[in-house]
Amino acid sequence: MGRIVVVGAGMGAMAGAARLAVVGHRVTVFERTETYGGAVRRAERDGFAFDTGPSLLPLPAVYRDLFVKTGKEPLEDCVELVQVDPSARHVFADGTEVSLPNASRAGVVSALDDALGAGVGQRWGDFLVRARETWDRSRRPLLEEPLWPNWSVLAEREPYPAVPHKRLLRTRRAGTLAEVGAWELRDARLAALLESHALVHGLDPRTTPANAAVLPYLEHAFGTWYVRGGLRELARAVYERCLARRVEFVFGAEVTRIVEKDGRAAGVELADGTVAEAEFVIAGAGPRALDGMVRGAALRGEGEVPARPGAPSRLTVLLALRGGRPEGTAHRTVVHTEDREAELDALFGTDPELPARPTVTVSRPDDPALVPDPGHEAVTLTATVPASASAGLRAQADRMIAAASRAVPGLRDRLLWHEVRTPADIARTTGAEGGAVPAPALAAAEGRLLHPANTTALPGLFTIGGWSHPGGGLPHAGMSGALVAGLIVEGPEFRGSQ
Repeated sequence: MGRIVVVGAGMGAMAGAARLAVVGHRVTVFERTETYGGAVRRAERDGFAFDTGPSLLPLPAVYRDLFVKTGKEPLEDCVELVQVDPSARHVFADGTEVSLPNASRAGVVSALDDALGAGVGQRWGDFLVRARETWDRSRRPLLEEPLWPNWSVLAEREPYPAVPHKRLLRTRRAGTLAEVGAWELRDARLAALLESHALVHGLDPRTTPANAAVLPYLEHAFGTWYVRGGLRELARAVYERCLARRVEFVFGAEVTRIVEKDGRAAGVELADGTVAEAEFVIAGAGPRALDGMVRGAALRGEGEVPARPGAPSRLTVLLALRGGRPEGTAHRTVVHTEDREAELDALFGTDPELPARPTVTVSRPDDPALVPDPGHEAVTLTATVPASASAGLRAQADRMIAAASRAVPGLRDRLLWHEVRTPADIARTTGAEGGAVPAPALAAAEGRLLHPANTTALPGLFTIGGWSHPGGGLPHAGMSGALVAGLIVEGPEFRGSQ
């Protein structure tokens, strides 16, 4: 077994490090910041605590598998997982609202019918059936297997079984998520519900392929989970599993160059000039940052996936409220914009800008560990914003608070203080250019929504985490760790878990 160097201590990188260490490799992780977890961070002040990255865990089976494969203690012995019910509450532009049960198709159909009108729920239920077929068709190549050499097959085939739609004597099929909403769901509120799953990942539903239907399906089929104490506790558990497997971490150590020898990766050079030799190097960095580390070498050759369009970022507002969390409050509420088209034009136009009326996700965990006492509440607001956005963010935070007031009565009267986390903060903690947040890989769209393969044109160098296959999101990060570990242990013939 050999020496392996990992660049970065994000969730995917740690997942790969633990899997490689358990089979006998000597693994060292170099992290330029002073802690682990990548975007999975926590902010604390005056007895309040907040997740500043993701706040819920879909598809927990990915991390259950990691803990089963790397030690005796299962995931549930290391963190407390709580299934969130309702999965989400949605407040629509027209004032109607609905709370959707967790992982229950019949319950969701009934809730939508009761809240939005008879027959509306059935249309969503039928959509979920088609989304399941999409998941069955795309799950392995997009989540569980290394990116195929003939990835272009994924770019040509739309796995979503769109319903034929007759219009002006022509029969058409939905090719984008927005068309699914308009032609198949046929209700502005259902369309907003669907499109919000793309928007939260920084995707424009008007150009995002229809197979993004897998995003709401993931939550529906596998449930939505909260980690008691916040998602930072999951990062802590993965870090401690790495330590138990004798992974070495070096914090405050910036890697500036991938060392090459005899045409392959042979280690890394740090900012202080120190060189750490290795048989394999795993980089949890975006394409541009990685190009800067590999001087004079082409990492992507002919046949590589197209360059992915620039990803948006997110703005996060942390609210400390006086008064306890009312019983029966939904953990997550999505407050939809009153003008969806204007929001999308602002975010995804040729010159992206802050939308005047943003869609806001309100997180209100039922967790005593996050507040100083039962007489207070910790609330987190998030909204999608352009990457590198800097001007006007304080005003945008005020707009987000105003939007959240539709879901939290008396919000401003209860507000003790608030703090804002900007794209610049994300850039500092993750190294992502402009604070961009990677989205999951998706099929079709001519390959524009795939991520580069975990292998590179430089032998011995692999990529891991949200900026490589299978893309962003906690489950995808965990799977990238499994894929890279498989490619190193079993070689290029590795085809994923069975």
